[in-house]
Amino acid sequence: MTTARSTWPEPPEEWQPFLPDWCKQGQGPGVPVALVDRVLGAASRHTLCPELGDMWTAFKATAPGDVKVVLLGQDPYHGLRQAHGLAFSVADPLLPWPPSLRNVFKERADDLGVALDRPANLDDWASQGVLLLNSVLTTEMGEAGAHQGLGWEEVVVQALSGLMSHQEALVWVLWGKPAQQTHQRALKHWGQSRNQDVLIASPHPSPLAAYRGFWGSKPFSRANEALRAQGKSVVQW
Repeated sequence: MTTARSTWPEPPEEWQPFLPDWCKQGQGPGVPVALVDRVLGAASRHTLCPELGDMWTAFKATAPGDVKVVLLGQDPYHGLRQAHGLAFSVADPLLPWPPSLRNVFKERADDLGVALDRPANLDDWASQGVLLLNSVLTTEMGEAGAHQGLGWEEVVVQALSGLMSHQEALVWVLWGKPAQQTHQRALKHWGQSRNQDVLIASPHPSPLAAYRGFWGSKPFSRANEALRAQGKSVVQW
C-alpha cells in the first residue's frame, strides 16, 4: 500500500519576504530537494517532529515587527508529541518536561526568584515578542538531528538576516554552539555591524552541557535589563 504524499505548508505571509522563495511551496529554484523529500516523507509516515502543520509555528507565533528577543535552540524534540514548532516548548500538558526544559525552568526560578512550576508550553513567551526558533526546524521521531545539514540552517540564517533589516535592536539568547554559530552566520549574511544588539550566550541547557556555564548565566533577568535599556517592555518569563 502506498502512503499519500503530504502537502508542503506555506509559511506565514509576514515572514515570506525574509525566507527563500522555495519555502512557500516546497519547490522552485534553489530548493534543497533532499530536505523537502525527507520532511514530506517523514510527514507521510507520521514520524515528523514537529508535525508538518507545526513546522512554521515559531514564525506564526511572533511576527517580524513584534520580535524583541530571539531565543535560539538547535534541534526540535524527537519524542512523541513533544515538538510543536516553538524551540524548547512542549504543548501537551500531560507530557513530562524534557530534561533541557526542566533545566531552563530551574535557571528561570533561580534567576528571577519565582516558582519552578509553570506551563511547558512557551506560547506566552512567543506572544510577548520572543522568537523561539531552532537552527533546524524539523527532525524525525526518535532521531535527534535527523535533518541537520540538509538546508534548514540556510533558511533560518536568511530569516534572521531579514529580521535584522526589520528590527533596529534585538536581544539574542543563544543556548549552545549551534545557536551561536547560526547567529554568527546570520550576522555575516546581514553584512553590517549590530552594536545595538545584546548577546546573551551560554552552553545549552541540556544535562550534558548545562554544568559548563548555563547554570548561573541569568539569561532572563539579563534579557529584561537589555530590553529596558532599549526602551522596550520586559518579558514576563
